[in-house]
Amino acid sequence: MAIEVNFDGLIGPTHNYSGLSLGNVASANHAQQISYPKAAALQGIGKMRRLMSLGYTQGILLPQIRPDLKVLRKMGFSGTDESMIQVVAKQAPELLAMVYSASSMWAANAATVSPSADTLDGKVHFTVANLMTTAHRAIEAEQTARLLRMIFSDDRHFKVHDALIGGPNFGDEGAANHSRLCESYGSEGLGLFVYGQAKMQGNILAPQKFPARQSLSASMAVARQHGVNGVFLQQNPKIIDAGAFHNDVVAVANGPVLFHHEAAFIKSDLNTALEQLNARLPIQTIEVLESEVSVQDAISSYLFNSQLLASPSSTFDEMHLIAPHECRETPSVHAYLEKLVQDKHQAIRHVTYVDVRQSMSNGGGPACLRLRVVMTEDELAAVHTGFILDEERLRLLENCVEEHYRDSLLPEDLADPQFMTECYQALESLSELFGLNDFYQF
Repeated sequence: MAIEVNFDGLIGPTHNYSGLSLGNVASANHAQQISYPKAAALQGIGKMRRLMSLGYTQGILLPQIRPDLKVLRKMGFSGTDESMIQVVAKQAPELLAMVYSASSMWAANAATVSPSADTLDGKVHFTVANLMTTAHRAIEAEQTARLLRMIFSDDRHFKVHDALIGGPNFGDEGAANHSRLCESYGSEGLGLFVYGQAKMQGNILAPQKFPARQSLSASMAVARQHGVNGVFLQQNPKIIDAGAFHNDVVAVANGPVLFHHEAAFIKSDLNTALEQLNARLPIQTIEVLESEVSVQDAISSYLFNSQLLASPSSTFDEMHLIAPHECRETPSVHAYLEKLVQDKHQAIRHVTYVDVRQSMSNGGGPACLRLRVVMTEDELAAVHTGFILDEERLRLLENCVEEHYRDSLLPEDLADPQFMTECYQALESLSELFGLNDFYQF
């Protein structure tokens, strides 16, 4: 038997609104506003607890070192840590915001994952995302690889690939642009790789306003690395320009179900992809029409950035949607979901609303906060046990957050060397909690 485990990124103590993500409407709208790191982390932990209460196995990913002063030293800054922060704050504040970003919390961008049922060598494969479109995220790859290799260290079952080489044709944003379709978690499935741009016959098909972060070349490279069969589908460039910077803002798939907005893809391309998928698997599509939920409402509420889950027993006849509170508060979305769960001809039968407002304000909903990993019982047993949660570990995490995280934070607080010290103390406390005393190397 195989199950899907969600590994959520624990929100770090530097959670702030610096507005670094071009094309992310929520990030831009909240730039330079006050943030609430303690509330953010507790909201994320609350979501994890809610999934566990529903019967799902829940994992966790630790936050990265922030501020990452090694990045600043590579850029020519020097001196003590304290003096360097003050110099950078005056000379290049955008770089200070970059090395303080808590964006690794959005674990859907950590890597692309293929389960052993799909791969040529019968191992679970991970390819770390290079996230090259945005500087504050491009610095994540090295630490992400180290963390994944610690959690999934058993090479009999797991293979973690380094991030793809950079360059304009190889942007890779991880699982935010990838879903797996299958009849059951333990049977061979197909990867649905969604890309934002492709160079074809000398032409580049891409949005005009915001960058297309995922390239076709990168998606194809990941599929080759993993040895999997996949279908490649372009995201509608117009919807990227509307603010859907990742595909998981307007579409999500799991098991035999593809849940998407009608504007997520170019219709003719979608029909071709569905023909390819249905030739291998029976696929159920749930298309939300513009007349039911507008693109603007879908993006602002993050309807499709809900977690689409099988039942706790890993069946797909009564699927569960973990949606942000914003979906309940958006009239068109709430009305749609109320009607959806009453429709017995489709698989989504339950909706649970969770409060992740601090993450949402920076452009990440419930699905952004997690990396999905399908594993057999033997593979799950080979995972580092400290990263599979129980109630006691959740309580200890909450205590750590309560003790070490600030209640509130403004972008100008990043220039205070005392804040750096507080952040490192918080990370050291986390590493001790997990028994990983040498994990953070400041």
